[in-house]
Amino acid sequence: MHKIMIAVDGSDASLEAVRHGIKLYEQGLKAHFVIAHVQKEASLLELATTDSDLIANASIDAGMDLIASAQDLLKAAGASYEVEISLGEAANTLIDIADSNECDQIIVGATGQGGLSSILIGSVSREVARHSRLPVTIVKLPDVPETMDSTDEES
Repeated sequence: MHKIMIAVDGSDASLEAVRHGIKLYEQGLKAHFVIAHVQKEASLLELATTDSDLIANASIDAGMDLIASAQDLLKAAGASYEVEISLGEAANTLIDIADSNECDQIIVGATGQGGLSSILIGSVSREVARHSRLPVTIVKLPDVPETMDSTDEES
């Protein structure tokens, strides 16, 4: 059985990645999915002023909330899956999750950030694709046709 990790952060792009995995499954790919989510680790100030277990538990709870929609989609499709929520730097931690779960492939949503910000700040999907030894599929959101606004109607 093919094991596919899907990175999920609660964004529309990550849910599109889940839909892509489901589409492969519905087309006959025998697959088991690993829904992976990474929360940022607490800062030194947070660790110094708050119970570290409390912070870790809050991070895990927040991660579970962010992946709930992905779980709903997979349940509705009848696909088998498991959940991995970790703390750390997103790209490297996602790669570690895929490796530790012996995944065959990674699917990640493109964040859609463009322009100067994507040059200065590397996206998670790009970093995962660059550093993973596994095949990585980057799923973009479908293009939404622009609608005419009321000022264009009477030209």
